[in-house]
Amino acid sequence: MKKIALLLLLALPMMGWAAEQTLKPRLVVCTDIAPADVEPDDMESMVRLMAYADLFEVEALITSVGWNCDPYPKEWAEYLQRVIEAYRKDVPKLMKRSGQTTFLPISEEEKSQFIGYWPSADYMKSRAVMGSERGGIKVIGEGNDSPGSELLIRLADEDDPRPIYVAAWGGANTLAQAIWHVKQARSAEELKRFVRKFRLYTITDQDMQFNMRMDRAYSSHMWLRKEFKDDLQFIWDEGTWQEQCDLGKRNWQLHKEHIQGKGNLGKEYPDYKWGVEGDTPSFLYVIPNGLNDPEDPHQAGWAGYHERGLCADSLTTAWTSWQEPVLGISVGYKKRFYPDEINDFMARMQWADEGQGNRNPQVVINDSEGLQSLSIEAKAGDMIRLDASKTMDPDGGKLSFLWWQQPEIGKTKVTIAQPEESVITIKIPVETSKETIHIICEVHDDGPFHLVSYRRIQIHIL
Repeated sequence: MKKIALLLLLALPMMGWAAEQTLKPRLVVCTDIAPADVEPDDMESMVRLMAYADLFEVEALITSVGWNCDPYPKEWAEYLQRVIEAYRKDVPKLMKRSGQTTFLPISEEEKSQFIGYWPSADYMKSRAVMGSERGGIKVIGEGNDSPGSELLIRLADEDDPRPIYVAAWGGANTLAQAIWHVKQARSAEELKRFVRKFRLYTITDQDMQFNMRMDRAYSSHMWLRKEFKDDLQFIWDEGTWQEQCDLGKRNWQLHKEHIQGKGNLGKEYPDYKWGVEGDTPSFLYVIPNGLNDPEDPHQAGWAGYHERGLCADSLTTAWTSWQEPVLGISVGYKKRFYPDEINDFMARMQWADEGQGNRNPQVVINDSEGLQSLSIEAKAGDMIRLDASKTMDPDGGKLSFLWWQQPEIGKTKVTIAQPEESVITIKIPVETSKETIHIICEVHDDGPFHLVSYRRIQIHIL
């Protein structure tokens, strides 16, 4: 198994239980990052990702083909390097957020990282590689291997049980090429195991030029959905990313005041051209804040809500939200969570700028700590008591609570007595049959930006 860095506690002398017990999710980004006068939103999303580098094990930053670039101009990769160098200057201040005092050697950083650890800029640079420079299914095959596709194969072959989440800000051609390569060299069962290591979240379908975006058969994404529909968790975002863009435009003044110019990362955050951070939902879907488990796209989170169904190509299936009523549900969640999402980002940029600021609450339910959902078994007619009174704010602030049910999961609707208290009771209706009820505990502090944390409770009715 991929070893956990044993020296980590030396680098994190002041971290709490969440960092010491929880491994980061493994994240790969495929980005068509470009100059601001071409398309600035990848640059914006990359700045945000760096401000959250303590929450993701960034396994690869792959520059590759996208809507506005086929072939991808290699010189554009310099914009990724600019963000990494800005991170280099700001990370000493960001480290103060978790009490980190030093970096591990890169050889240790390459092992499993805990939540709370800020990796070095040198580590980030070592994970920045070139992927597919051309797009479409026709280039998949001999001659299309790249440092990016080779790295994906190495990552999947590591003895690490965690899934690898691929966030496609441009096209996912590099992943498709890696899968094609393995298909040629390994058995059907080995290929299946390889593909099942990955989870793919695509921001629309960008394995093509923008002006041909309705020609779905051109893209390698269709091949992935057709050939590996039972093995590859594929989320095709055709709704949430547009809402991300629009909400950013409507709240641009907040970006100007609290993100642009804050620290060196903020100086690299460009003005928008079409929309703001359209690619950000791809990693917000994975963000470990206690709200949703990315292994279950039904669970609503900062990237909205998805159901499995027919895709916009009218041929393949995937997890998506492009049609009503799912689109409306997903956009509704995006609007609901956006104020907390942007506040969280602004607070982190304050840390990048000043080396001080607010930190998120740590939610404790029924003495259970951590970020994973809490699982409870119950019977019809039972009274369930959920106690979050031991939830703490690391800055000593006052906390406010809101408990709510996600209605899209399960048929039974429950009444939550006093949903704004730290301790609640829920009566399971006597007519409830076997199913699972999802309850969320949402906790805000009263510090700057009123930061939020969550904990999801799954009540399994026997």
